[in-house]
Amino acid sequence: MGAPYDLAVVGAGPAGLAAAVTAADLGLRVALVDAGERPGGQYYRHPAPELGARRPQALHHGWSAFTRRTDKLARHQQTRAITYLPSHHIWTVVRDGDPEARREGDTTEPPATEASGGGPGWRLHAVEGPDERPATIRARTVLIATGAYERQLPFPGWTLPGVVGAGGAQAMLKSGLVLPGRRVVVAGSGPLLLAVADSLAAAGARVPAVVEAADYAGYARQLPLLARNPAKLAEGALFGGGLLRHSVRLLTRHAVTAVHGTDRVEAVTASRLDRHWRPLPGTGRRIPCDALAVGHGLVPQLELALGLGCATRRTPDGTLALDLDASQRTSVPGVWAAGEAGGVGGAQLALIEGELAAHSIAAVVRGGASGAVPGRLPRRRARLRAFADAMAAAHRPGDGWVEWLDDATDVCRCEEVPAGRVREAVVELGARDARSVKLLTRAGMGWCQGRMCGQAVACLAGGEPAPETRPLSCPVPLKQLAELPSDE
Repeated sequence: MGAPYDLAVVGAGPAGLAAAVTAADLGLRVALVDAGERPGGQYYRHPAPELGARRPQALHHGWSAFTRRTDKLARHQQTRAITYLPSHHIWTVVRDGDPEARREGDTTEPPATEASGGGPGWRLHAVEGPDERPATIRARTVLIATGAYERQLPFPGWTLPGVVGAGGAQAMLKSGLVLPGRRVVVAGSGPLLLAVADSLAAAGARVPAVVEAADYAGYARQLPLLARNPAKLAEGALFGGGLLRHSVRLLTRHAVTAVHGTDRVEAVTASRLDRHWRPLPGTGRRIPCDALAVGHGLVPQLELALGLGCATRRTPDGTLALDLDASQRTSVPGVWAAGEAGGVGGAQLALIEGELAAHSIAAVVRGGASGAVPGRLPRRRARLRAFADAMAAAHRPGDGWVEWLDDATDVCRCEEVPAGRVREAVVELGARDARSVKLLTRAGMGWCQGRMCGQAVACLAGGEPAPETRPLSCPVPLKQLAELPSDE
């Protein structure tokens, strides 16, 4: 609770890291706050030094872009231009209306700015470390770079040991140097599947199949857009070449509709889908395996932004993302966002958006004196964002996937709510949206607060996931809430 930083960046993944070091380059005093122990986020996960990995870059694309920025981060930490705060879970962001909440003896009055609506700015409340100590950061402006989490669509057997998220399998490999199994089927939908399969196969796993629910032929309708993104084409060719080298079979327009086993995964059934993602009778094939890595794309993590009242938009794959202007501003003055929070688009787009947001914030904090935004950033952002939207449209789940579910399949794992109980709430009790189903069945009331089951519950209720504003974005000890100032 000292003099406010010019900028608080929430999240140290590609977008947050790029924004923090760029803002410090432009002369701003920055707090970089992250829940993880090391910078990099989910994308740049890397082994702990104790594991002795000799070549962590072998599991990453664009590793040099990461190391350039971490080198800058270290230099800015030495000059105190950046204060890096790892293991800090931000649970709420509120207006800072108390100019007296400065360090004792600090006589510097924070200037009113356009960014903070004419006031001192923001307070970010955090839970720090395993001891869950309270921490508060004050800043004139805030950048939300909270990334995304995996979208999961349930199916019979998905609770068996050995079923992991596709991104989770990649995280196990990148940070722990371990495989989820020796024979791993990769399934779901989205470009992440190819990267996961390539990484697992290169690390020694046998990947008998990549089961993709969408059809890559959808990309053929975007040939001009593909031609403007040759690096993405090259990346896809690299993954495709890896699958060929490791004899990985690619099954498009298929989905894993059942997992078999007693104590853990022993095999999966992959069924062919129609264009609505309904499984076609008689097309199921059994694939022996001891693990399944599955995911149906990513969902922007918006709890903090929704708590602030930031406006959202519906993306081409049906998820919610923040509605941002050309400078990465949200609808709330003083709050910017970059990376997956504005729509899932990958690390390269996140890096560009982080830089762009930093230039915009510096201009506001300095009253327009920071100079023009480099012209390459808006152009590259527009090109990559268009490509991301095309990918999202190509891999949007069809409504027919709910026919995978039998009534005994758990939809909400936390509260153990089966699909049959959700259907009963809809058909017999008149529930017409996910909130009504939640109140009648407790689906979505568990530890994950609907992150795992929200999409499934909404689809079974006949709609799409709606934004839910929560006062807390992560678990907080009651003691911290009780000790908050009375004006909060």
